[in-house]
Amino acid sequence: MSVLGNFIWGIADQLRGVYKPAQYGTATLPFLILRRMECVLDEHRDEIDALVAKHLNDDVLAAMLRKKFDVHFWNRTDYTLKKLLGDPENLADNLIDYTAGFSANVRDIFERFEFSKTIGRLDEHDRLLLVTQAFAGIDLHPTAVSNADMGEVFEHLIFKFSTASNETAGEHFTPRDAIRLLVDLVLNADDDLLASPGVVRSIYDPTAGTGGMLSVAEDAILTMNPDASITLAGQELNPESYAICKSDMIGKGQAVDAIRLGDTLRDDRHAGTTYDYCLSNPPYGGDWKAAEPVVRKEHQAKGGRFDAGLPRISDGQMLFLQHLVSKMRPATASVSNSGGRAGIVLNGSPLFTGGAGSGESEIRRWLIESDLIDAIVALPTSMFYNTDIATYMWILDNHKPKERRGKIQLIDATNRWTKLRKKLGSKNREISDTDRDLIVKLYDEFTDTDESKILEPADFGYWEITVEQPLRLRFDITPDTINAALATKSVQKLGVDEQTKVRAGLESLTGQSWSNRDEFTKQLRLAIKHAGTTVATPVVKAIWQAIGEHDDTADICKDTKGNIEPNTDLRDTELVPFRDTIDDYFTREVTPHVPDAWIDHTKTKIGYEIPFTRLFYKYVPPRPLEEIDAELNVLAKEIIDILQAVEG
Repeated sequence: MSVLGNFIWGIADQLRGVYKPAQYGTATLPFLILRRMECVLDEHRDEIDALVAKHLNDDVLAAMLRKKFDVHFWNRTDYTLKKLLGDPENLADNLIDYTAGFSANVRDIFERFEFSKTIGRLDEHDRLLLVTQAFAGIDLHPTAVSNADMGEVFEHLIFKFSTASNETAGEHFTPRDAIRLLVDLVLNADDDLLASPGVVRSIYDPTAGTGGMLSVAEDAILTMNPDASITLAGQELNPESYAICKSDMIGKGQAVDAIRLGDTLRDDRHAGTTYDYCLSNPPYGGDWKAAEPVVRKEHQAKGGRFDAGLPRISDGQMLFLQHLVSKMRPATASVSNSGGRAGIVLNGSPLFTGGAGSGESEIRRWLIESDLIDAIVALPTSMFYNTDIATYMWILDNHKPKERRGKIQLIDATNRWTKLRKKLGSKNREISDTDRDLIVKLYDEFTDTDESKILEPADFGYWEITVEQPLRLRFDITPDTINAALATKSVQKLGVDEQTKVRAGLESLTGQSWSNRDEFTKQLRLAIKHAGTTVATPVVKAIWQAIGEHDDTADICKDTKGNIEPNTDLRDTELVPFRDTIDDYFTREVTPHVPDAWIDHTKTKIGYEIPFTRLFYKYVPPRPLEEIDAELNVLAKEIIDILQAVEG
């Protein structure tokens, strides 16, 4: 199929000067799908035209065409590309009429491609007839080019168009090696089921892009079972990517109505529907400001997609995690093959961003405590076209097999890669078939190795405890501390006469020092009274707060009920792993260093993080100093020899 793809690329290459290489897809893909559509209709064209001529209701007509011919669209004109060539003078107008004659469920493909503008541009530069002739001569009938082969043609062309310019490479295109690994991991648990006769499966992608994940997943299942019945569904925000995805679905014989345009977070166009398999590669670190009002309202109302929590506004990846869980087919305890599985590609942020009690931590807590995380795989860097940051594949399952329940598998696949012969944007590594097989084998074997860790929820949870120390203050009356006290807001609000008397009272104490707060405030009040005025308790508090300095030898401050007051400046937090206990940790790690500290249990929070790097960290000892010295001596000698040669 690459031959056909290269032929079409050759047609596109004739547009040089009219379009930049990165824009070839805009000009040629609509022609490709138009030709495929008329070839699909060609076998039953007369019968379909007869039904269309009856002016039936669109819903009735669509149902009849699906039932009789397994066709999901139609055209109300009698045009074909070959017929249009018979009237070259009116080719542009007739071609626009031709595409406008398609049923509404596919007509928007040409609208999203802005095909009428393309037609006008090609016509203006005398390329329209040339391109139309080229596509009219291609046989894209399903008997000549199968749905699977047509999907490969689209993948080939989309890849070439996406990588024609470094500016656009990877923006809406996930590398196929990464998709194949994600698909294999998601489908792995159902290998036996997928190979059984009469199997029916649904696949969904909320960030469908050009449809790569849907296509690869469908092909993988059909390879296992050519008779499997598969339905695909997706949603995409970018209009052109949406059009390409929808075109790919037509080329593969899928129902195009299930590919929808829009912001998945703001408007789930598949609300109320769940699927066997969900796949996604959402934007890394993309903000969700546009969807914020809807997302917050849904979170506050409860019973929706985002009950677990909301991440920071600058990164919406964890919203897509929650969304995927909501789209997984519900599990039934008594049915072994019920439930759904999902795979999503994320950067490292969802693993650890956000402390205890934050939205991110609460989402992780929900996922882990609900036993929804099956596995997380760390990928090699430089795997994607537009980023070389660390990336991870999360595999979710709401009905794990017995041996995996209550467990989470972490796989370090960062060293499982093959170098590309030619760098593509930021991508200079790929996961070869051998690499992929080894990673899937690690997942399938489900054992502890250097590259695989089998962990439990307690390995990720921790308590964030607040450690308090008693307030101990010393009060020295000096010109500086007097000025600090007089500068407080509470004192400044007093009248001028009162401020003068407060100053006089403080100055009468100059040179004195107290290590007990109650004694100091008692003397302070008396001094101010002797100066001719009295002040309220808030003013006294403002004064002692301005003057007091921490002193470990001072007396402990207590409130009116005799409770020890904490020093907020010395307040600290400690993270206690669930594998420990709070009391044991405190006794072991805190008390020996701060004997009079205590825990404020009212402030204790639960947090979850997935410290991937720490769990797989391997200590590498530094080289011996003797070895380093010997190497430096060799280098020094080489430098001296070079300098002598230059001087000579």
